[in-house]
Amino acid sequence: MLLPIFKRHETKKRYMKANMKAVILCAGRSTRTYPLTVNRPKALLMVGGKTIIEHILDSVSGFAGEAILVVGFGKEQIMDKLGSSYGGIGIKYAEQGEAKGTGHALLQAEKLIGKDERFVVMMGDNLYPGEAMRECASYGISMLGQKVPNPLEFGIIETDAGFLTKITEKPEDATSNLANTGFYVLNDRIFGALKSLKVSPRGEYELTDAVNELAKTMRIRCFYAKDWIPIVYPWDLLAANRAALSGLKKSIKGKVEKHVTMKGGISIGKGTVIKSGTHIEGPVFIGENCVIGPNAYVRPDTSIGNNVRFRGEVVNSIIMDNTTAKHHCYIGHSVIGENVNIAAGTVTADFRHDGGQHKTIVKGKEVHTGLAKLGAFIGDNVRTGINTSIYPGRKIWPSLSTRPAEVVDKDRME
Repeated sequence: MLLPIFKRHETKKRYMKANMKAVILCAGRSTRTYPLTVNRPKALLMVGGKTIIEHILDSVSGFAGEAILVVGFGKEQIMDKLGSSYGGIGIKYAEQGEAKGTGHALLQAEKLIGKDERFVVMMGDNLYPGEAMRECASYGISMLGQKVPNPLEFGIIETDAGFLTKITEKPEDATSNLANTGFYVLNDRIFGALKSLKVSPRGEYELTDAVNELAKTMRIRCFYAKDWIPIVYPWDLLAANRAALSGLKKSIKGKVEKHVTMKGGISIGKGTVIKSGTHIEGPVFIGENCVIGPNAYVRPDTSIGNNVRFRGEVVNSIIMDNTTAKHHCYIGHSVIGENVNIAAGTVTADFRHDGGQHKTIVKGKEVHTGLAKLGAFIGDNVRTGINTSIYPGRKIWPSLSTRPAEVVDKDRME
């Protein structure tokens, strides 16, 4: 049964509180986004000039006055990045020492939640639509689902008259195409359900199992989301980046030399210099203290971090901080980590010569991406040799290098 789309006047506005707590689960170590998360938690990956966790905090700012971050792998990096507050939201931390699943992670926040208190729970590696979240928060005990074309790859929601009956993780035969986004509005009754959980077949304590138990004794309203972006694989960052850049306004805080062409929404940070002959087609985000050009070609849906030197051609890509590509190169539909050196003539191939969809290897298994264009995913501190050619969808692990004129046709892990 499909969920009704509830009209805004049907929600109970009296429930909205600007001081709600948002529990954000960002303790897991993401191996499916390797090599980008070998050295950092997924929540600190950059899209649209901000980390994922910053985007999440921005999205809850309208109804949450405090965020509780459940941290684990890379906790120091997250704490150093955010400190005790962000954009007027107070931040507290709860640590999940051993990764035992999302249910176990939420239990670590119990001592920071008051009796009978209503609070938000969400994943720290997804982008959520603010309007849909506010809809849930204003109603009461609820959750978000979103229709997906590939339901067998998600936890699937079943409902009765718009209320949750069951969540089934990656069903063999999906009875619904409504995926669980991992966004909930709950109260402290969830902790009792969590404490009675048994370990799941994959050896974890699952939050969804506890929510299923809760649904047997209380009504959990289900709402639709339309713009939820789960970040599961490295290429999902490109979809998240495009979403983050949509509607980007022109903001030029750096220096733009003569004979530079700029079209569309473009944001250029302080201390950045755009050199003569460069052509930029927005939406494009360029951070602080960069040197772009001369004669660079920066095409749409590209985010460039801070302290980057770039002179080649780039499209639909993310280039992280302190990376250098001072000579002519091509970066397409790719994610480049921090402190990478892209040598002259390096090319990330992004289109199969037979026009087929791309597939790549993740954790030893072949994954069909469903994408017509897919570039490379390069970890931090990589050095490419001159004229390196990288096959579509290939990945290079941190601190490795390629030889001059090398063809990278397999993932480089050592």
